[in-house]
Amino acid sequence: MAIVYQKSKGLTDVEFHYCPGCTHGIVHKLVAETLEELNILDNAVGVAPVGCSVFAYNYFNCDMQGAAHGRAPAVATGIKRVLPEHVVFTYQGDGDLAAIGTAEIVHAAMRGEKFTTIFINNAIYGMTGGQMAPTTLVGQRATTAPLGREREHYGSPIRMSEMLATIDGAAYIERVTVTTPANIIKAKRAIKKAFQLQIEGKGFTMIEVLSTCPTNWGLTPVEALEWVKEKMGPFFPLGVFRDITAEEAK
Repeated sequence: MAIVYQKSKGLTDVEFHYCPGCTHGIVHKLVAETLEELNILDNAVGVAPVGCSVFAYNYFNCDMQGAAHGRAPAVATGIKRVLPEHVVFTYQGDGDLAAIGTAEIVHAAMRGEKFTTIFINNAIYGMTGGQMAPTTLVGQRATTAPLGREREHYGSPIRMSEMLATIDGAAYIERVTVTTPANIIKAKRAIKKAFQLQIEGKGFTMIEVLSTCPTNWGLTPVEALEWVKEKMGPFFPLGVFRDITAEEAK
């Protein structure tokens, strides 16, 4: 019997721990498939963060390294510089990357470090109980903003892709989502391009994925997918914010 679909060899047999409706699992699948399709599983090193994806080292079937909260870009920098022939990636949430790790990701992009970041933006701190994150939307409720985020008090959410795209060392920055089959296909294409540009030595690459957190949003999985589209999408528009290959072609 012909096999039409099977689990990626880029994933281990360990069962995911994520909540029902969380899209971390989908993104894991896309990253794993990309590593397998590019034939770089044996040459890849991932860096796991602190956050909901802290156990990523159990799921990806490649070498993995844990990092302190927010320090994944610094760890990835060290790995890539010592092992430049390896394909290195970090997998980080918005609390890890856009709060405690802001300096690390900004300066890694500034230096043009040749690794890839998969940035999961679900607009809240997921693992620690739903506190307000730097990406929490204005009006969105969190345990530390029970009446909703107020712009006057907390400021506006930070748009990491737009900010990092202004940095010369960034080679490719794109924001995607995985709320529909069509969006999943686009996200897979973006992730593969980011890794390919790293292989070509172009510079820092990052794919931001708008993701769900039904548990801390207080929504069902289906409602959470709609919330990404209706609430997150207008403030965090999908698209390519930096593509050095397009600039070079001009």
